[in-house]
Amino acid sequence: MRIISFSADGLQAAAEKGFYDWLKDQDADFVCVQDLRCSEYDLQDNVFFPEEYNAYFFDDINGKANGVAIYCRQLPKAIMTGLGFADFDMEGRYIQADYENLSVACLLAPSAEPGNGEQQARKNEFFALLAPHLQKIRNKRREFIICGNWQIAHTAIDVEDTASNSTVSGFLAEERQWMDELLESGYVDAFREINSDHDEFSWWPDGDREHNGWRTDMQIVSQGLKYSVDYGAIYKTRAFSSHAPVIMDFDIEL
Repeated sequence: MRIISFSADGLQAAAEKGFYDWLKDQDADFVCVQDLRCSEYDLQDNVFFPEEYNAYFFDDINGKANGVAIYCRQLPKAIMTGLGFADFDMEGRYIQADYENLSVACLLAPSAEPGNGEQQARKNEFFALLAPHLQKIRNKRREFIICGNWQIAHTAIDVEDTASNSTVSGFLAEERQWMDELLESGYVDAFREINSDHDEFSWWPDGDREHNGWRTDMQIVSQGLKYSVDYGAIYKTRAFSSHAPVIMDFDIEL
């Protein structure tokens, strides 16, 4: 089973740069897209609704920012939108496709500009709510794959310039500790199960892929799927946004 995760910087802009043309050749079972920056209503072209997929969207309340989508080759039993976090759910940050023994989710965490204490406090609030939610769902009789732009680079090998970014949101000590605790509590960073290279970045904040790379785009899976990870890659040949698509293959059948 192949899952592609991609943070689009605007879905319409990514389409113009060839994202959907590229997607046709990827044979993905799921495509999780974050940061749509538009509403489903804005997507009038058929390119946004490939025939081989069942497409589901969850918009920001204003339909102009954030937003997530999930494309499922096989029809899900149910679609869940939101996490039950009232303020954040209005921003279109989470959508989940449920199957018999597996859920595949798409997550867009809040970001914070450097030095903006108010934005950082709100980001911290989101993760403070997310941690117990992720522990709660571990009690369900199913496995989870949560694809997304987590807005956190976990370790030193996930940021190209650690010295300059040590006080920047996304690489703060408390954020990295949050991810430590998540991975110690029954979740796995799927990409790092099969790749420990120091130059695997998925996001370039400055838009220049020659420097300042970060790896904030991850597929986090429940512990029971740890040994199901077959392959992982970050596609960098073409740029569809400031983020690169993350491609993961799992030895799983729905």
